[in-house]
Amino acid sequence: MTDRAVLQTQLEKGITTLGLELSGAAIDRLLDYQALLQRWNATYNLTAVREAQEMVSRHLLDSLAILPFVRGSSLADLGTGPGLPGIVLAIAAPGREMLLVDSNGKKVRFLREAIRSLKLEGVRAVQSRVEAVEGQFDCVTARAFASLADMLGWGGHLLAPNGVWLAMKGKRPDDELPGVPAGFTVQATHALKVPGVDGERHLLEIGRTP
Repeated sequence: MTDRAVLQTQLEKGITTLGLELSGAAIDRLLDYQALLQRWNATYNLTAVREAQEMVSRHLLDSLAILPFVRGSSLADLGTGPGLPGIVLAIAAPGREMLLVDSNGKKVRFLREAIRSLKLEGVRAVQSRVEAVEGQFDCVTARAFASLADMLGWGGHLLAPNGVWLAMKGKRPDDELPGVPAGFTVQATHALKVPGVDGERHLLEIGRTP
């Protein structure tokens, strides 16, 4: 196991590089989340990332990179897996109602344990297919679990009229843009540089067509 102080230094440096400011309490909670994920992962195989420092870069910092684009008082994280980016965003920017959605029972059990042990208020986890979820949210996040056409086809109904859909992608998905369903518009594309993560990272902001 990597020493927690080493992970804390890595996380703090990464947060600074991203241009963010987080409280000491939030940093502690993020490290608690990483430790919990690593412990559960040994038994339940929740993520292919197994090494602690890689979890900090590829999970924590990768999720935090989209924090400046999150807005509104409610958020749905679709295909959240073990809580990425949902749990990370709930820790870093508390105070909004948040719904974490995944169809995998093991991952949802982990999410509920993380919500309980990290004392995350206003955060719920549901085991469901995206298309069966009800409600509308100011912000919807999705971490590359499907093409833009499928993401919006299955979950577009969850986006509030003036809300923003944040689609996290690796390479810029130019080939997927023609498949964006009618009624939705890609409003902006951002190239993200995540400390410790090689390869391209892009974030697409999608809204309802006025």
